[in-house]
Amino acid sequence: MAEADPAPSTLHVAIIMDGNGRWAAARNLPRTMGHRAGMEAVRRAIKAARELSVTHLTLYSFSSENWRRPVTEVNELMRLLRYYLRSELASLHKEGIRVRVIGERKKLPADIIDLITHTEELTQDNKELTLTLALSYGGRQEITAAARGLAKAVERGQLQADAIDEHVMQSFLFTGGMPDPDLVIRTSGEKRISNFLLWQSAYAEFVFLDVLWPDFEIAHMSEAIAEFKRRDRRYGATVGQA
Repeated sequence: MAEADPAPSTLHVAIIMDGNGRWAAARNLPRTMGHRAGMEAVRRAIKAARELSVTHLTLYSFSSENWRRPVTEVNELMRLLRYYLRSELASLHKEGIRVRVIGERKKLPADIIDLITHTEELTQDNKELTLTLALSYGGRQEITAAARGLAKAVERGQLQADAIDEHVMQSFLFTGGMPDPDLVIRTSGEKRISNFLLWQSAYAEFVFLDVLWPDFEIAHMSEAIAEFKRRDRRYGATVGQA
């Protein structure tokens, strides 16, 4: 049986923001300058999402694997994250944007965890756009954590093993309560998903752009969404099948 089409009133775009380092290298700049330029692209992506009637925007901001990068680069990324949360919160809230963070946040510095908690609480009732930041996030790690949570629930007698289905499993993911992404965009020309939203992207459409993330503009989002809308999403059904 074909799965039901998502409600047309929602449009969830997820972006793998790739290419900051190559953008900086092409200009003989340190990688940190690429990350700073990438933050400006985040602002443009949010503006594009609002203009193009996107209801959910999820950004792959810092992966579980990114912790393996040089300490100086990780520290700069954390500094930029602090700056972003502090400097953008007021405008995001004023624009009616809800901010959520998914990932293993306990690995983040304590002050950033506090900033995240404050940001989520302040914006939780906003309806204009849901902006989700994937921080210290990995798809395999998320599924593993969900399986562990299910096992503990069964062990405590809160859940029967036979009652576990896709919907129950989904409720234990970091993204519980969110619609799955309709469209996943990756910049930089690479064509892989890099451990991003593995469960959630089962029926997503993918668009790979040959643009480095710091050069991402509203036109790129518009073109990707236009390409998405041209595709026939059948969810496993054959042509002509309901």
